[in-house]
Amino acid sequence: MSMMQEFKAFASKGNVVDLAVGVIIGAAFGKIVDSVVGDIVMPIVGRIFGGLDFSNYYLPLNGQDAHLTLLEAKKLGGVLAYGNFLTVSVNFLILAFIIFQMVRLFNKMKKEEPAAPATPAATPEDVLLLREIRDALRK
Repeated sequence: MSMMQEFKAFASKGNVVDLAVGVIIGAAFGKIVDSVVGDIVMPIVGRIFGGLDFSNYYLPLNGQDAHLTLLEAKKLGGVLAYGNFLTVSVNFLILAFIIFQMVRLFNKMKKEEPAAPATPAATPEDVLLLREIRDALRK
């Protein structure tokens, strides 16, 4: 089988298409969560903690003036941008919680499906051999 035929067989499998759709939806969903965190959650948290924008919280490492914005301070040298890290961490926690809830919902939906009728379990080979030996000894 040529490499092109193998690739065609691989790409036409349902799992690959499902994965591609999941990645695209995940990227779009990530942008929505970024907006929720950056535009709604962090301004509220900033208001609670003094009305400042968390994305501009940093510690200057090269003697920059602490009153500069984060972008201006980065141009002048290294900074420890803990406010940006906090924003990204909140973003991750919200995204992880939402994904957890989605997986939990899908697992509940799977459990509610009617179970297939139980088929009798196959008897293990060693049990069959022991029965044959027993029957042979009876004769």
